[in-house]
Amino acid sequence: MAPRVFWKGYLKLSLVTCRVTMTPAVSEGNRVRFHNLNAKTHNRVLSQYVDAVTGKPVDDDDQAKGYERGEGDYVLLEDDELEDVGLESSRTIDIETFVPMGDIGWIWYDRPHFLAPDDKVSEEAFSVIQAAMKVTGTAGIARLVMYRRERAVLLVPRDNGIVVWTLRYGDEVRDPDAYYEKADAGSADRKHLSMMKKLIAERTEAWDPCMAEDPVQDKLLEIIESRKKKTRKTKKKEEPAPERRDNVIDIMSALKKSLESERKGPGRSR
Repeated sequence: MAPRVFWKGYLKLSLVTCRVTMTPAVSEGNRVRFHNLNAKTHNRVLSQYVDAVTGKPVDDDDQAKGYERGEGDYVLLEDDELEDVGLESSRTIDIETFVPMGDIGWIWYDRPHFLAPDDKVSEEAFSVIQAAMKVTGTAGIARLVMYRRERAVLLVPRDNGIVVWTLRYGDEVRDPDAYYEKADAGSADRKHLSMMKKLIAERTEAWDPCMAEDPVQDKLLEIIESRKKKTRKTKKKEEPAPERRDNVIDIMSALKKSLESERKGPGRSR
């Protein structure tokens, strides 16, 4: 069953326009979720907004968005004022700029969405935009109102469709230089580097989605299933961590042992 479409609008490039649909490329619908309960009655515990001073509940109609300009001093904004911001880009993805596909670093990528033509009439225009980006190795940049805010989005051709990535805002991405001051790529010893490359080669495999499976999710489902059957499973006794004899790491020795264990067979741990 195809996921439910959450956005419909238009894809526009100069005078070429077509109707499109957009669906989130990822889902958290299958994640194990818990409700907060009263441990004594097993009734749901509900949360509500209360006045920070009086402690009394505040109805939805009495709540407002406020920007603090000073201590205890707020500028209030109405919901319709917030919704009107960027209204022109709420239903049209108007591509005005293209960038080389590899120019935008992964750190700018936020949420992926699948973009597809909405009907047969739109297929030809959609296909020619998608194919042209693929042939030229470019991605389109546009602005669009999503998740109640106007965002820059990146359109990347993929397979027969387009992936629309919301991009992080400029003030969200930190400058890495301050964090990598102590990292010097030129300080790697040649022998160590050569052995490390061999170790990486031993462990290199084709990508498989199972590499990103969530082991916690599986364990939670096992616990829930066991509770349903009212049976308990004994927990495995954890092995004590090996005692560290010295704070100084012998890189060459560690690499040699790693390569030896890799060549012993498929029994290596992941």
